[in-house]
Amino acid sequence: MTAELLAADLAGKPDALSALADRLSRRDPYRALPVLLDDEPAGILLLGVGAARHACAAAAARMRTAGLGAVAEYPSAQRSLPPGPDTLVVAVAAGGGNRELCTMLDAYVERSAIIVLTDALDGPVARYADILVPLLAGEERSGLSCRAFQHALALLLLLGYRLGAPPLGGDVALSLRRCANATAGLLEQAPQWVPGAAAALGSTHGLHLVAPAERLCSAHQGAMALRQGPVVAAHAVESGEWSHTDRYLAAVCDYRALVFAGSHYDERTLDHLLELRGAAVAVGGDLKGAQLCVRYPGDTDPDVSLLTEPVVAELLAAHWWAERERGRRPAAR
Repeated sequence: MTAELLAADLAGKPDALSALADRLSRRDPYRALPVLLDDEPAGILLLGVGAARHACAAAAARMRTAGLGAVAEYPSAQRSLPPGPDTLVVAVAAGGGNRELCTMLDAYVERSAIIVLTDALDGPVARYADILVPLLAGEERSGLSCRAFQHALALLLLLGYRLGAPPLGGDVALSLRRCANATAGLLEQAPQWVPGAAAALGSTHGLHLVAPAERLCSAHQGAMALRQGPVVAAHAVESGEWSHTDRYLAAVCDYRALVFAGSHYDERTLDHLLELRGAAVAVGGDLKGAQLCVRYPGDTDPDVSLLTEPVVAELLAAHWWAERERGRRPAAR
């Protein structure tokens, strides 16, 4: 695991996204759903660990806005939705959590329909699948599931579409092509914005990632990359919740925030943070008071932003990881 390997994994994102879009244009991975389900499921249980769980949480929230009874659960939970023909189970295996997933799936096998999303097609979790969906993320040699998270989220959005929760940005395959373009833009421009963002956000007190509830998974995914790669203390917080929780932390530490823009509460968060002498970098929008605003093609499209914006934190992780390997650490102002 090295910063160079993470950078290579991230550089492969646009091509991997385009390949997934091509595959979805030719073949519906959920074409067997009408045979598997007699009727709309009363409950949809989404399972994953780490990055996969955060993708599940975002997809479940999107499904609920369309009236579907979806919930994202920890596979290590003692119990969840009752097994039976009215429950659809969706398990995402994106590089870890086999023990937890298999233990939970044991309660549902042959009692509920099970969909498994994974690239480990011969792995233990795949054996539970009534429908097996490849992530097509490819090998990630850095050990961080950045592409797997992105592909899992896209495939979960497509599943929601098939169950009655239409994507906000239109056709999922088209959104993936736009996401590939947006990701390529961020990668190409990285030498211009990453050093400035890293300088603004470097702190011995770590980094706080702030995102709207609908895209909180972006903050969680970014925090995971920062913890796993450069081993930076990183924490995710919801935009509206910030003023009720992290505001008090910002009063007593050197608080730096990477803010994924788009919440009604962004202005309040920035006002309070600046009053407390903190610093912020904005992603996907121009926020007054931010030291830097990182924009990319399509950042006003809700599906493109959901699928693309974590790469900003992942690129920061690669930058700080490389500095750590050179014996340097993110420093406070």
